[in-house]
Amino acid sequence: MTRTIVVLPTYNEAENLPLIVPEILRQAASLEVLIVDDNSPDGTGKLADQLAEQYSVPTPRVHVLHRPRKQGLGAAYRAGLAAALERGADQVIQMDADFSHPPDKIPSLLHEIETHDVVLGSRYLDGITVVNWPIERILLSWFGNLYARHATGLPISDMTGGFRCVRRDLLEKMGFERIRADGYAFQIEMNFRFVNAGARIKEVSFFFLDRIRGESKLTWQIGFEALWIVWWLRLARALGRL
Repeated sequence: MTRTIVVLPTYNEAENLPLIVPEILRQAASLEVLIVDDNSPDGTGKLADQLAEQYSVPTPRVHVLHRPRKQGLGAAYRAGLAAALERGADQVIQMDADFSHPPDKIPSLLHEIETHDVVLGSRYLDGITVVNWPIERILLSWFGNLYARHATGLPISDMTGGFRCVRRDLLEKMGFERIRADGYAFQIEMNFRFVNAGARIKEVSFFFLDRIRGESKLTWQIGFEALWIVWWLRLARALGRL
């Protein structure tokens, strides 16, 4: 049986975590969840341990990786991806813990990954499928994606999206542990490395729903990093240093 592990980074997601984990596990009997918590002060890590205990019989379906402090989304994903592969994952799903990435879309990702190396959830494949964002944030995201696509030359509609399913062999081939970026820039660099590795890529549309519980982790530093990382990636590829 193909082993699929959902990597779920968390920081102060105590309101969402007990709700989203059961929803993820409900999508397929073979799914497992790896919660990567950055020592959340709101008790998310303790809740993660409780969920691991709750879903431990007959076989463990929830695993927890505790990190000592908040170090950024990219660092959390690098650690989570490495841990998922160490646990024997054949494919890994990346998604947010705040329900902005709908768990009921997971079966579509699993279906498409059978014939592709990576499946990307897209907010912009069929127009703009974003719900509950203010217009200024939609415009910022849309034009940010347009900028990233033109700067990198990648044929991907949602360059900064973080909802995806990736085969193990692609993760090993692309060298995800070398990714230096965090935040939106981490997602851009992942996509850049997918294409650079010659991956078979499939995009699927989904409705992105802004969080209704908890607080956003978006900062201006995250946005600024995404502006310059595209040019660093082009230069690194040209110099053969990816």
